[in-house]
Amino acid sequence: MENIFQKGKIVIYTSEDGTVSLDTKLENETIWLTQKQMAELFGVKTPAISKHLKNIFNEGELKEEVVISILETTTKHGAIKGKTQKSTTQFYNLDAIISVGYRVNSSRATQFRIWATDVLKKYLTQGYALNNNVLKAQNAKIINLQQTISLLSRSIQNQIETVDDAQNVAKILDNFAKGLDLLDDFDHKTLDNKGCTHKPAVKISEKEYLNIIDKMKSEYASDVFANPKDGSFASSINQIYQTFDGKDCYPTLEEKAAMLLYLITKNHSFSDGNKRIAASCFLYFLDRNNMLYRDSLPIIDSGTLFALTLLIAESKPEEIDVMKQIVVSVLNKYTN
Repeated sequence: MENIFQKGKIVIYTSEDGTVSLDTKLENETIWLTQKQMAELFGVKTPAISKHLKNIFNEGELKEEVVISILETTTKHGAIKGKTQKSTTQFYNLDAIISVGYRVNSSRATQFRIWATDVLKKYLTQGYALNNNVLKAQNAKIINLQQTISLLSRSIQNQIETVDDAQNVAKILDNFAKGLDLLDDFDHKTLDNKGCTHKPAVKISEKEYLNIIDKMKSEYASDVFANPKDGSFASSINQIYQTFDGKDCYPTLEEKAAMLLYLITKNHSFSDGNKRIAASCFLYFLDRNNMLYRDSLPIIDSGTLFALTLLIAESKPEEIDVMKQIVVSVLNKYTN
């Protein structure tokens, strides 16, 4: 997408190939399009847009009353020169436009999704730069914020292949930013350094984990999947039970689970499949310690687990505390 910019109260947008140009309203800090304009934007017919919107509302992805605005428009009236009349038209905000863009199957929609991911990256990095002077007094939290922005940037560049993946990562980092509470009170809301569940952990042997990994091999047509490179896997799974001066280095189940996911992902103990193996072992640890399910539902969905594993894979050694905080905070949300 070549450009999207503000001109007064109008946003002017031109597609990459120059075939689509839209002028739309900018009100209440968002842009608004009609169904007809969305159809033009994504290169489909209006009934397709209507169908996707109906499904979005029926599935509860968005609330109809929140994303729709009835706006008054002025149009020419009949054949009388200079005569106009006013009518009302339904407009849909950016949340609805993006949701439809993720569902439409067309080349223009694909261009839109690529553009949306790029804008997400630019928004976070430029938004941080604009607010840097305001945040200078909070050095420790600024460092955390810088690290997560860097993580997002590297993840988008090296790992993320679809907008769904980008959404999962953005959701995790959005929760992180809210934890830092950058726009309100730094002293009262922070990410969790400690877990909530203080009870002895079930000690799971290397053989038990390897049995789980062996069952995964049939799912992947690869001769190198899960082939061990060295003895670091045993170190990864045993390190979470370490003690110092008679006390657990990771005293809660949430902290142990977070470090297990981190260590298996980062140690690259296998020729291929390290992230998938780490995620499976993480879920197995939670299950064996009766933490994986709450009210018969898993406490962590596949999108969130993907995002956590991807961020760990892209993280630098000095970002280990940030990654631990993020994973623990996600788990505390459901186990507290």
